[in-house]
Amino acid sequence: MKEIALKDLDQNCYVETLENGLDIILVPYKDKKNYFMTYATRYGSDINCFTPTGEKKMCQFPNGIAHFLEHKMFEQENGDDPFTFFSKSGTGVNASTSFDSTQYICYGTKEFEENLKFLIKIVNEPYFTDENVLKEKGIIKEEIKMYDDIPECVLENKLRQAIYHVSPRRYDIGGTVEDVDKITKEDLYKCYKTFYQPNNMFIIIVGNFDYKKALKIIKDELSNIKSSDKSIKIKDYKEPKTVYKKEQELSINIKIPKIGLGYKMSKDNFAIKDEVELDLYLQMIVTILFGSSSLFREKIRNKHLMTSFYYNWETIKDYKTLLIFAETENPDLLINEVDQELKNIDIAYEDFERMKKVWIANEVKMIDFVDNTVNNIYDDMIRYHKLVDNRVELIRQMNKKTLDNLISDLKFNNFSKIILLPKKIIAK
Repeated sequence: MKEIALKDLDQNCYVETLENGLDIILVPYKDKKNYFMTYATRYGSDINCFTPTGEKKMCQFPNGIAHFLEHKMFEQENGDDPFTFFSKSGTGVNASTSFDSTQYICYGTKEFEENLKFLIKIVNEPYFTDENVLKEKGIIKEEIKMYDDIPECVLENKLRQAIYHVSPRRYDIGGTVEDVDKITKEDLYKCYKTFYQPNNMFIIIVGNFDYKKALKIIKDELSNIKSSDKSIKIKDYKEPKTVYKKEQELSINIKIPKIGLGYKMSKDNFAIKDEVELDLYLQMIVTILFGSSSLFREKIRNKHLMTSFYYNWETIKDYKTLLIFAETENPDLLINEVDQELKNIDIAYEDFERMKKVWIANEVKMIDFVDNTVNNIYDDMIRYHKLVDNRVELIRQMNKKTLDNLISDLKFNNFSKIILLPKKIIAK
């Protein structure tokens, strides 16, 4: 096992890749009482067409099947309830599916070794039957209907549908009720056997634990599990550079209008080719422009133009997309303010350097929280397939010339706009 220093953070971690390809990252803390672990696969809702392990033909699977599979992994053949098992030691357990990954987590202060073994057991012993799959369909369909009634979820789904032509990113992570009805236990086993292989997975543990004992448990439980020798063949969707739909207005059951803006940009536009570096600079630009302490926020607050405002960059294979969401009584005025801000980006050297210092301070501060450290490493492993152990150094090395060059590369003319308006009440 290799020891690696998380540079400038006064913390070491231990990494190893087993012969079967499983990546292990262990970060033991000396001054904590709690621990946090995640067992994850690089399989999310973006993957809906692939060649199953042991087969030759590429198959289309229902949207939402990765999320459905996550739910069913808590079903044990012997009837054991994982939630009951973990709760006996006051341990939390959960799972989540995103567009590009699925993770199973547990966190607590007691019974570390027993909980690690049981978490590994859950993820490595699938049990699907026609009966338990049918039962889960009802649960998940209710979950989908619940999210369909949440305006923020509607807005995000509609915006992605407007941005992307063919990428599975245009579909909700859970799929639709119709998608769920199509899922079979045979589908679930095919997805599991293809993507829940050690060479497509990793384990991260952070907090109060003995890393040597943790490594031994993982090896004892997983070293005999083999990975397929063949790489996974996944359909490569050729997403066009244009957005699918420029704008759309919808009336739903809300009191205050909401807007969603999506600016789609080809990675070919950017001189920066290193993904980590590119993400840092892109995030720096929008943080200075739209962050909570930005002049833009102050201006639109003073004009009473928003009640909420948030943003993030989204990545699919060939594109970076800036997503902006807001709640506002004046959609057109706020959209115009955002448009003017993006057309006239001019970041002062002093603001850039100040934000770098803020970021570095945040990195130093947040390493003290075990869940935050797990989440950061998890994001690195999914986005970049590696641990970024020098983020503070990378931030420190960011320079104004590169920032300005990237700003000149940004094009905001390829965008989608969604406006959600309150339903009109018709007097009887």
